[in-house]
Amino acid sequence: MIQKKDIRNRCKKIKIVLTDVDGVLTDGGRYYSEKGEVLKKFHVRDGMGVNILLRNNIKTIIITKENSKVVKCWAKAMNVSKVFSGIKAKEGKLETICKNYKVVPAEIAFIGDDVNDIELMKKVGFSAAPSDGTTQAVKTANFVCKTLGGGGVLREIGDMILTEKFPHKTKWY
Repeated sequence: MIQKKDIRNRCKKIKIVLTDVDGVLTDGGRYYSEKGEVLKKFHVRDGMGVNILLRNNIKTIIITKENSKVVKCWAKAMNVSKVFSGIKAKEGKLETICKNYKVVPAEIAFIGDDVNDIELMKKVGFSAAPSDGTTQAVKTANFVCKTLGGGGVLREIGDMILTEKFPHKTKWY
């Protein structure tokens, strides 16, 4: 973990928030219907967080190992800028994201919770994990949230970034 002052400085630079899905935007549970449909539960605060960030010129991008219609549907409804699905080596997308959005890694935050997120967490300007992330992810993260996965983790990080970037702004939405 890094010092609070360093976290503040890193947050001030953020232009894009990348996030994993299962264990970050959801509690990691999967709900199956008798027809075999997989359902996921998202927290409304994360959806609002995406929109508040967007209104302040910070895009949200989902990067996930899963290939889920549910995630794509939620992302579209919440104005997520891009979804990268079926990505096993998430760190491999960093160069593409930087090129497409004209940013450098120091301007990207990533929220991950498990071992397949660690390499990307190491390469971005600011990394975070939910409080119930795996031991390895929590040890790697620059910041560990108070929030559990699925409980509004993205919103916690979004509010933190906005507070540091715009300390005198009173209306974000």
